[in-house]
Amino acid sequence: MSSIGAQLLESLGSVERPGDFCFGGVREVFMPAIDVDGVGRIAFPILPAQAAQLVAVAEAAPYGRGEETVVDRDVRRTWQIDSAKARIGGRQWEKTLAEFVDAVAVGLGVSGPIEAEFYKLLVYDAGGFFVGHRDTEKVPGMFATMVLVLPSNHGGGELVVRHAGREAALDLHPEEPSEIGFAGFYADCVHEVRPVTTGFRINLVYNLRFIDKSRPLNAPDYRAEQARAAGALRGWAGAADEPDKLILPLEHAYTPAELSFGALKGADAGAASVLLEAAAEADCDLHLALVSIEETGTAEHTAYFGHGSRNRDRGEESFEVSEVYDRALILSEWRRPDGGSAGFGDFPFTEDELCPPDAFGDLEPDEVHFHEATGNEGASFERTYRRAGFVLWPVARRLAVLNQAGLGTTLPYLEGLTARWEASGASMDSPLWREADTLAGHMLRSWPRASWRSKDDEQAGRTLDLLARLRNGKRIDAFLAELSAEGHYAASDNGAIVRAAALLPSERATELLVKIVERNAPAHAGACGDLLLRAVSAPAGAMGDLPRIGAALIDAMPGDGAKRQEPGDWTRPAPAGPRFVVDLLAAASRIDAGLALHAVERLLASPKTYGADDALTPAALALAKLPESASWPAAARLREASLGHLRRRIALPLEPPRDWTRANPLQCACADCLALGAFLVAPDQQQWRLKAAQDRRSHVEHTVRNAPCDIDLSTERRGSPHVLVAVKNDASYQRRARQRREDLEHLAALGG
Repeated sequence: MSSIGAQLLESLGSVERPGDFCFGGVREVFMPAIDVDGVGRIAFPILPAQAAQLVAVAEAAPYGRGEETVVDRDVRRTWQIDSAKARIGGRQWEKTLAEFVDAVAVGLGVSGPIEAEFYKLLVYDAGGFFVGHRDTEKVPGMFATMVLVLPSNHGGGELVVRHAGREAALDLHPEEPSEIGFAGFYADCVHEVRPVTTGFRINLVYNLRFIDKSRPLNAPDYRAEQARAAGALRGWAGAADEPDKLILPLEHAYTPAELSFGALKGADAGAASVLLEAAAEADCDLHLALVSIEETGTAEHTAYFGHGSRNRDRGEESFEVSEVYDRALILSEWRRPDGGSAGFGDFPFTEDELCPPDAFGDLEPDEVHFHEATGNEGASFERTYRRAGFVLWPVARRLAVLNQAGLGTTLPYLEGLTARWEASGASMDSPLWREADTLAGHMLRSWPRASWRSKDDEQAGRTLDLLARLRNGKRIDAFLAELSAEGHYAASDNGAIVRAAALLPSERATELLVKIVERNAPAHAGACGDLLLRAVSAPAGAMGDLPRIGAALIDAMPGDGAKRQEPGDWTRPAPAGPRFVVDLLAAASRIDAGLALHAVERLLASPKTYGADDALTPAALALAKLPESASWPAAARLREASLGHLRRRIALPLEPPRDWTRANPLQCACADCLALGAFLVAPDQQQWRLKAAQDRRSHVEHTVRNAPCDIDLSTERRGSPHVLVAVKNDASYQRRARQRREDLEHLAALGG
């Protein structure tokens, strides 16, 4: 186990008792019935008119000064109504009050029979406050005070509690008429009520005391444990043999909805008190998270219960885990100490980061699912273990930890750093810029190197644009050299590549773009053509030696007999269509006419790769629409080649069939297919029928689907077996007629 983790566990193990010095929140409850002498029944939410009535029957609240009880409006500006003049009841109130007491007892870490004794009803009007003070022991066994804030429209009035150098500010303002804010704190804690800015803050005050104890209990003092924990954490950032983060599982179970620092129970609350102060003192980040281990694997049948068993039905099947073949360790549902969202997704973790490493060893899985064997697959299982835990890391290692979560977390974080640095107007020596640079370094080192890219993957482009905004030439160079030029590339990166490369020295930009097209053109010719066109469109001189880049693309582009992708590269080459031809010739023509003519000759020399109908003629038509292409020799050469292709095909004879003779493309030599072939070439037969079992009919249908036959197939389902009917058509002639019309249109469009 990590030595720091061991020291932390030792520090937390010596906490004198669970709980914290204060605890509070807001809950939805069944509202009590409150009657006040001279006012009557209080309605919720308490309106200003009724609050004014309460003030009218109240008296100025005093406070204790030494042995005296005095009224001083500079120290305490509050109105009070004695418990003898207010009665609290309702069918659900006794139960509701007990729930508040139980929650406070857990939060304060106390046990044993506790009684809540109603003390005062207090009204703070606008400007009301109470400076820092400690409560006196009003009844034997009193150890804490509980405050219930009733629903009313007011602002300000936060309760602030201080103890042993720590401070907690609690906003107990209910937002709904059915809610009550509550807080409990040890009587020896200094506390104050900040000024009420608007409206009336109305609360009930209770004394909490032990029923069977007369000795008061003071707030827990964790300063010794905090000092030991902080000492253990201080050297973490520079300790090479320590993990980047540590996870301390909690004792109690929490659902994601319950998980927060303010809702921790018992020993977990005490541990949080220690770790919050220690982490802040040692410059560490502290969060809560859900810790999950998900396993899958094979299962085995154990038995069929019921043979001699009275408790199970005969034949019930049972499984047991055989072998775990996949294990995922995940941190999720992150919570910050201040209650805000951490903004993190799922993080991986390793078992050596757990404190202790066997924290999950004795746990029963939260979920287990067994699956029956299906087909060639045996029985399998899925199971999940879950616990909540504290997660810590040194601030100095924060970026390394964030990087473990992957680009889904680091990219938004880098975007935020970049925006903040730009808004600050700071130099590249500023802490913000250096933090962004460090994070970018972590991202590059761990970037997935696979050349396969989803069409929606824009992470590379986003990262390059951020590096360009940061003017970080070093990281741009590394990204282009280690990723883009090594096959991690897609057309969606091109805009960002050009913007980023423009920040590099001209010669280096040329070198990198040459490497990118040399590596990627065989599989991504279209993307590289677009990249070259964008480079040509960039400001003059930004991309360096454009003829060299263009020549590299022409040499590397796919063609008949060209070198295939390196073995092991399983990227499927994208077809080089008309868009690539247009981009290549437009870019090359703007660079140098001779370079463009070389490109067009390469295209024409590879008719299998760049088909006349699939690529060249559509490209010639697209180029003809560009006014500037009229002066490009390469465009003229492509136009003439396309016109020649169209004229040759137009010159071929075209007439409808004179009889029912059709070509026979069938290759199968079975009796049925031979009979169908004879039917196809027969000039006087229009229909052919095959009465046969389904397997023979299906075979013929399959053969026809795989050959361009001028026949329509249907099945007559009368009688048995059914009849397959073949009727000749003139589909081949119709296709050629459509082709002739298109050829004539294209010929005219190309000026032929």
